[in-house]
Amino acid sequence: MTRADPISYPPRGLSREEAARYIGVGPTKFDEMVKDGRMPKPKRLDGRTVWDRLAVDLAFTDIPEEGHRNFFDNVYPAKRA
Repeated sequence: MTRADPISYPPRGLSREEAARYIGVGPTKFDEMVKDGRMPKPKRLDGRTVWDRLAVDLAFTDIPEEGHRNFFDNVYPAKRA
């Protein structure tokens, strides 16, 4: 018999679909964001591919808000031609 966990907490490891849903995009867009570095790469746990929810949170926080620059844009401004 399995007992219900009396403590409610969010999972630390997320599947690809869960990680995508967590930030509000579909799995294909999430894959693009992992590929271009906006989202972290997954961890491998035996045969499973899992994203660390905290790493996803940090990566999402680093995406600038519409119309705003992120911290690194101010530290390393793009060179003008």
